[in-house]
Amino acid sequence: MNQAKPPRSFSSRPPAQSRGSAQRAAPARKPANAQPTPPAPLRPLDEAEMDQLQDMLDHVPAPLEPLDVSMLDGYLVGVLLQPKAVPTFDWSRHVLDSEEGRSPPAGFDSKALMALVKRRYQQLNQAITQRQWFDPWVFELASEYEDEEEGDDDESDPSEVLFPWVAGFSLACELFPDLMRKNAADLLEPLAAIFRHIDPEDLEDADDLLEEIESLEPAANLEEAVESLVSACLMLADVSRPQAKPEAPQRPPARRGPPPRGRY
Repeated sequence: MNQAKPPRSFSSRPPAQSRGSAQRAAPARKPANAQPTPPAPLRPLDEAEMDQLQDMLDHVPAPLEPLDVSMLDGYLVGVLLQPKAVPTFDWSRHVLDSEEGRSPPAGFDSKALMALVKRRYQQLNQAITQRQWFDPWVFELASEYEDEEEGDDDESDPSEVLFPWVAGFSLACELFPDLMRKNAADLLEPLAAIFRHIDPEDLEDADDLLEEIESLEPAANLEEAVESLVSACLMLADVSRPQAKPEAPQRPPARRGPPPRGRY
């Protein structure tokens, strides 16, 4: 969707003044409690660019094992929710080789691939920073044995659809564990909303988390499951990347005694 361009701003020079009377105008000051203007939203990858990204990931040469686009999306969110920014080199090398982070062979050009990845990274970072909704890259799977008459009414299992995304998120938490070292009580509810979409056997030594997952009501449909997933990510952002509270306006000190006398 094309966004409207902001109006151009024009500046005019003041008329020339004599050297003796020339003065510089004092720069305008912003109020002490003024909030910075949020940046304009980044252009998200369209469907053609997502297909292009998946195609390039499919052509990463062996023995490297790249992420697919859904796992990549969850992985990027897991990276961005770390309390401290993960250096680009550290997280980007696992895009092309998920487990070991090996370098691609000589002659393989990954610039175009990584340019698309970094665009998605920047878009997600902006959404998380501003606590805005984002659309996770999740895709319903078409069954090979779908009944022609009833297939349109059947809906995919939300956990089956979200599993690749959550697997990518889990990979980021495994590679960069600082998020999981935060206060467990603050993490329990949002992590349960995310990890309920993977096999409980994969959650080792996580009795409290499993108990919290069992207390959750199953999502009625995929839309509800996605909404819960995104909300949980933004809750985690409140824990690992808290927003600075705006400064309260300063009041002048209270005047003591009667006002001074003078002419008015």
